[in-house]
Amino acid sequence: MDTTTTTPDTSQAPQAAPQVAVRLTEAAVRQVKEVIKAQGFEGYFFSIRVVPAGCSGLGYDLNLVKESKAGDIVWEQDGVKLATDGMSGQYLGGTEIDYVSAITGSGFKFNNPNAKSSCGCGTSFTT
Repeated sequence: MDTTTTTPDTSQAPQAAPQVAVRLTEAAVRQVKEVIKAQGFEGYFFSIRVVPAGCSGLGYDLNLVKESKAGDIVWEQDGVKLATDGMSGQYLGGTEIDYVSAITGSGFKFNNPNAKSSCGCGTSFTT
């Protein structure tokens, strides 16, 4: 699996690459690519952010955006450009995102080692 991180070019001593906050499973990569193709959003970023939401306080915000925001952590995995902000990165470190399909519905499933609990409906979490 190709997971690359974009870092600024500096002429000083080499620095360690920023830690990638999120890893997508093969199913998630496939789904993101399908949506990008179907919507005509080639070249867009898959933006993953943590936002205030739900009864537990925090939720995930997923969007396809044309450009990343200044200060975003940007990386690429298997041909999908990803972006998140530094604050979200604190909550997302080590998270794996899968895409699951079931009779009851389909969607992205987050395996976030930083989430200590979630609400009853599973749409928000606490750390």
